[in-house]
Amino acid sequence: MKEFARLNRLPPYVFTRVNKIKMDARHAGEDIIDLGMGNPDMPTPKHIVDKLVEASRKGRNHRYSASMGITKLRMAISDWYKRRFDVDIDPDTEAIVTIGAKEGISHLVVVTIRPGDVVFSPDPTYPIHPFSAIIAGGDVRRIPLSPDRDFFEDLIAATRQTWPRPKMLIISFPHNPTTEVVDLAFFEKVVDYAKEHDIMVIHDLAYADLVFDGYEAPSFLQVPGAKDLGVEFFSLSKSYNMPGWRVGFCVGNAEIVGALRRIKSYLDYGIFQPIQIASIIALNGPQDCVRKIVQTYKIRRDTLVNGLNRVGWPVKPPKATMFVWAKIPKPYRKMGSVEFSEMLIRKAKVAVSPGLGFGAYGDEYVRFALIENKMRTNQAIRGIRKIL
Repeated sequence: MKEFARLNRLPPYVFTRVNKIKMDARHAGEDIIDLGMGNPDMPTPKHIVDKLVEASRKGRNHRYSASMGITKLRMAISDWYKRRFDVDIDPDTEAIVTIGAKEGISHLVVVTIRPGDVVFSPDPTYPIHPFSAIIAGGDVRRIPLSPDRDFFEDLIAATRQTWPRPKMLIISFPHNPTTEVVDLAFFEKVVDYAKEHDIMVIHDLAYADLVFDGYEAPSFLQVPGAKDLGVEFFSLSKSYNMPGWRVGFCVGNAEIVGALRRIKSYLDYGIFQPIQIASIIALNGPQDCVRKIVQTYKIRRDTLVNGLNRVGWPVKPPKATMFVWAKIPKPYRKMGSVEFSEMLIRKAKVAVSPGLGFGAYGDEYVRFALIENKMRTNQAIRGIRKIL
């Protein structure tokens, strides 16, 4: 067998083991309620789909597009940032369209990180954040992220103990999987830290809109000086129920955006143009669809959280994201998240994501995705009650 050096640096994919058990159970005819993958189940709003259909019928839209995104979409992105966060974005030099946030982050890290460069990333976190650095040949230093620790104290300690000095910090708030949220003061500390230590910052703002109970997610770029050292990614997947459309964007520091634009010019010809045109309508059109989507997730959150607490699994309602990050009940905690998740499938007929898949510090947790309706969620609660 051939050796593939970059693949050899990647650890086994934890979710594969749990997914196999889930699929085996389904093939055996069992009804498994899947609350694992964060894959939005609701349809894309009609006015966005209608625009896609209209644009798809025009032959001129069938040609190669632009790898950096069409001009009108980049202008819509800039207008959205101004309306939403009062942040000025130059659509020509400070914005680029990506094939979802995941692709954009991956390629940006590949083009900015050299073998041996150190990248800081929270633990637990969304897997592509640390793994993009590993794929690029970098070394990852994981910073614990939990309610009982001070993230900045751990960040400073890691900086002092790391050589060579870290080159990049990748963060994401509201956070997947922990659902942790921050205020603007947090990002002010990030900017001060990054300036002091000459570190690039990538912030993934995928869950900006999925917020509850009066919380509003700030943008990293709202902090004066943030644009001097970092960029921010946003995805239309969650806010507009467009996961399969694969539309995201990166905004911020012109030099960093320019690096991503250059590497993408070698790698792709951009997203199918009708999808980009429909994305303009999503960003510039009526936003009541976003509010309805958020309300649906809130109802599902309350159903799941209240149900888990009712059957003896204490969890707090998250202020953001489409997930519930639940500490494994004490009698089962020593099992670890993978074995516990397997047990939930076999005995409760419920699939969740094991916390270990997001990092070693997540092994006492599992992540529920709010991707089933109220009736199915209550069915999941009844299955879990049988175990607890």
